Amino acid sequence: MIVMKFGGSSVANEERIQHVASIIKAYQEKKPVVVLSAMGDTTDFLLEAAEKALLGTVDIAAVEDLHRKTVEKLGISIDSILPLLDELKQLLTGVSMLKELSRRSRDYLVSFGERMSVRIMAEYLNRKGIKAQSFDAWEIGFISDSKFMAAELLDDVWTRIPEHLTAYQNDENSAIPIVTGFIAKDKDGNITTLGRGGSDLTATMIGSAMKALEVQTWKDVDGIMTADPRLVSNARTVPEVTYEEAEELAMFGAQVLHPRSMIPVRKTATPVRVKNSYNIESQGTIIVERHSIKVPPVCAITSVKHVSIFDIVSTRMLGAAGFLAHIFNQFLKWHISIDVIATSEVSVSCTVNYKGDMTGLIADLKNVADVEVRNGKAIVTIVCDASHSSAILASGFEALSEEGINVQMISKGASKVNISVLVNEEEADRTVQVLHKAFFE
Repeated sequence: MIVMKFGGSSVANEERIQHVASIIKAYQEKKPVVVLSAMGDTTDFLLEAAEKALLGTVDIAAVEDLHRKTVEKLGISIDSILPLLDELKQLLTGVSMLKELSRRSRDYLVSFGERMSVRIMAEYLNRKGIKAQSFDAWEIGFISDSKFMAAELLDDVWTRIPEHLTAYQNDENSAIPIVTGFIAKDKDGNITTLGRGGSDLTATMIGSAMKALEVQTWKDVDGIMTADPRLVSNARTVPEVTYEEAEELAMFGAQVLHPRSMIPVRKTATPVRVKNSYNIESQGTIIVERHSIKVPPVCAITSVKHVSIFDIVSTRMLGAAGFLAHIFNQFLKWHISIDVIATSEVSVSCTVNYKGDMTGLIADLKNVADVEVRNGKAIVTIVCDASHSSAILASGFEALSEEGINVQMISKGASKVNISVLVNEEEADRTVQVLHKAFFE
């Protein structure tokens, strides 16, 4: 068995659905379980419909037109999604009457995208002679807590999923399961969403629980690249990365699986393969527990923009125990995450990638420290074998020095697979290009 996950852009219209169906057909012998996101802009359309409902207007035209036109062009029946369109209207009518959209109602609302997507794909596959059956994720065992908009799966899923899918795994003639990504139900039967990376988490959870041969996530590039190909034209595919390396890449800007979706596969050492839906012959990148091939010291380079750096120097608490704890507690209080950090006994420099108002945080920090905040920065991360950090830094800094790029902060991750540097935002793209040339060209 394998698990195949396709995101919203992969099923955005009838042409993309037809293409994905051809990929599923090509892997039919491997007993795939297919996980789908909502079609294209459906989630945005649903949220826009909710905004209108709050103002008293029930309008699902954008959602309905997209799905009606798609099924018409695919030559399949609309009957499987008509009940969902009616249910959606009822929900929005309730929102318009109450003038309220709770977190629970929002999760219910956005679930319609995935639920319609899987029904359309299953219907189309059957029309093409490929036996398929659509499932809402809770029908195959996905149960979560009740933290709406960011639910966590309960431990029950490890046993519930095999209870539902083992028969398919063992029966050559069973219909291919087409499963909704991103959604689940709590113990009270309320629909929940799994938050960021939710569809990836659905796929990796199924793969891990079923001890799949591998989980495949299909994108529009040949796997994980040494840099963003939009910045570096000769970026190349990285054939193999570890779970740790993939997590670091995701944390620092690369479009890889969300780190939380790696948790199930790390427990079971299930491989994850990043594939290109436009080039199915490519092997892509495989993500594994530990390297099975010889790899270069540097794996890839990525960047995050719109970063602010906090320079915090102790005043009243000079040399006092608990200074760092106090600083970190202020970030916790304001729910602002720190990305990279450099410290001494009486000073801290740390970065955040936060677009909201930080005046409250700054005021609290100033109670015990001098605080300077500098905006317009970027983090450039070298994902690498940090045991070679001296050689890597020497090569990288020499290249940056020749280009007149000044590094303002350095952080070597405790995971031993990344070195991050802080530069001015306008220099970020050039920094990636210079480092890529130094390490890969």
